[in-house]
Amino acid sequence: MTIVVNKELAMRLENSEIDTLFSRLTAIKEISRNPMGVEIQRFGNATAFSVKNIPGPSFNTVKGLTDHDARYVDKIVNFYNQMEIPVRFELTPAHVSSDLLTYLNKLGFYQLDFHTSLYKTVELKTMEEIIEPEISIRELKNDEFDTFAEIYTKGFQMPAFLKRGVAQNNKILYNNKNWTFYLASIDNSPAGIGVLFTKDRIATLAAATTIPSLRRNGIHSVLIKKRMYQASLEECDLIVGQAKFGSISQNNMERMGMRIAYTKSIWVKN
Repeated sequence: MTIVVNKELAMRLENSEIDTLFSRLTAIKEISRNPMGVEIQRFGNATAFSVKNIPGPSFNTVKGLTDHDARYVDKIVNFYNQMEIPVRFELTPAHVSSDLLTYLNKLGFYQLDFHTSLYKTVELKTMEEIIEPEISIRELKNDEFDTFAEIYTKGFQMPAFLKRGVAQNNKILYNNKNWTFYLASIDNSPAGIGVLFTKDRIATLAAATTIPSLRRNGIHSVLIKKRMYQASLEECDLIVGQAKFGSISQNNMERMGMRIAYTKSIWVKN
């Protein structure tokens, strides 16, 4: 069955993104003395995430802002200014109007980028549907997060000195029932990783990447299939994912039957 996009579905997709990031960052914040400097605050429907010691937009962003939250924008800006972190709004077409966009523009914000949200109803899968002769996928073991971090940093082209932090910030989720980590190997060599987050019958493709030298072997696609299979086992009714617009990740999700729900607009300040 195909579900068409409406405001109710759009809200489920947006909430799944918020839940995923909230779960991850709450776990990181609970590390002794909060070494990453995680702060999360809600402003109406919007959730402002910040991680002072992990630079970049992935963890420093505002999700869920709607027209009804215009009165909170100044407070959100002050929240980030206090931590000397740039403000970044992720806006969905279902929840904002020209009035809010005009207001943000008057405050000095502008659209910087686009980001795609995709979805698919979960269908019953069999192991035979995800088997590839040269690619093996299994759940990551508790003592393999150094390998996870090695692949993660190479795949996302991050500096090598971040590996220790990546390993720690993911290992803390290992025993969380909502999170599952996968390791993909080709010819018995670790080649890719995939992460799945499930909550409220929604399965989120939380992260996936492949070592650059081993790309174009179908690893990313098989990781998507594996997580779809797990979603069916956990009786989820929806699987969602996010990707840079027009990227290979988006293309692979579409090849696996996922549909574009909407393209988010990314707004930042001059």
